[in-house]
Amino acid sequence: MTCCLKKSILMLCALSFLMAPAYALAGDDVLAKVKKSGKLIVGTSADYPPYEAVDADNKFVGFDMDLIREVAKRMGIKVEIKDMGFDSLITALQAKKIDAVIAAMQATPARKKKVDFSTVYHKIKDAFLVKKGSKIKLNSPHDAAPYKVASQTGTIQEKWVKTNLIDTGKMDKDRYFSYERVDNAAMDVANGRVEVLFIIADPAKKLAQKAGLDIALVTGETVGGGQSIALPKGADALKAEIDKAIESIKADGTLKKLMDKWELQ
Repeated sequence: MTCCLKKSILMLCALSFLMAPAYALAGDDVLAKVKKSGKLIVGTSADYPPYEAVDADNKFVGFDMDLIREVAKRMGIKVEIKDMGFDSLITALQAKKIDAVIAAMQATPARKKKVDFSTVYHKIKDAFLVKKGSKIKLNSPHDAAPYKVASQTGTIQEKWVKTNLIDTGKMDKDRYFSYERVDNAAMDVANGRVEVLFIIADPAKKLAQKAGLDIALVTGETVGGGQSIALPKGADALKAEIDKAIESIKADGTLKKLMDKWELQ
């Protein structure tokens, strides 16, 4: 083999390596890293009871928190939970600051371009909250168009409002308000700064009680899909283990017990 031919082969091999998806190697390394450290670092947005919240003892509590701890237990590891804004969770996952995300998150086509998702662990409905005693009546999600509507930044609900109400011309964009934390949005509904809060139905019940709001509508019309755990792109080995744990949690009745504990539908 000539010297020039050897150089050409080496250059082709190097080029092939550089052109391979960067996340393929990085993704496969996630499970190995997790197993070596003995813990799964998980991001959440702890302002969404009964899914995720922080109690008086500064402990993460809620359905998602119990679920991820059970998943980690069945994987033979521990879990470390980090609290951050909902709209920064996927960015943190891409930046490898966390290993996974559990935050009542649904796997949308747009999100799937950035991260991978586990199997669905919970199916949901959405709800519209109004100030207690409000005369606002909603028979359909589209009936919210004339009002000042709030939802959480980066959520399916925000996307639905923008796509179905603002982009269609039914709602002026100045009548939509995006909040990083849903408890702040609820406070503004109670104080009359905004008129309607659009969130997932299960946390809507607790939030209505806490903030003194009424539920004007519960619907499945706006739901994009079930809730899943977000994972790094290409982390197939980690996804396989998490999926296995979720399916076993479903099969032995543990998931139902957790749903009953947190009064989920």
